[in-house]
Amino acid sequence: MSEENKITPEEIERVYQKIKKDAENNGYYLNPDAQFAKDLVDGLLVNQNRFGYWACPCRLADGIKKNDVDIICPCDYRDQDINEYGACYCALYVSEKAYSEKKPVEAIPERRPTPEVRKKFEREGLRQGVFLPAYPIWRCKVCGYLCARDEAPELCPICKVKKERFERFA
Repeated sequence: MSEENKITPEEIERVYQKIKKDAENNGYYLNPDAQFAKDLVDGLLVNQNRFGYWACPCRLADGIKKNDVDIICPCDYRDQDINEYGACYCALYVSEKAYSEKKPVEAIPERRPTPEVRKKFEREGLRQGVFLPAYPIWRCKVCGYLCARDEAPELCPICKVKKERFERFA
């Protein structure tokens, strides 16, 4: 239990079960090491108390929501990290293979751009008057779900169709 914010084991368990159910309902898997995952949930709750939002517990948050929106759990990098490394940066979410084989996940590199790069992109986007996505945009041909990342997700979080049902949209 985190003394600083008085987060109870019951609250951690309740939130863990909610996140687990949401993950399963949307084609995702939580780390099979339940205690590890619950420790991350504790970190999310600490950040909720500290900042007012679920900043990734494994990253240094600004404390300013507009600067941290990309690392609010589930973060913008989750799907790419899972596709490439078998887990998201903090390893709360893992691939189906990592889940079913109960394999420990290894450290993965940070893909979040540095604050300097994020500010530069923001300035350039504003100067041009047009938002230029940093990643290709993918569209689910079944339900129309859109996402911006290097590759389409393995499974559509809305209608659950597989990656091959996505098309490059922009």
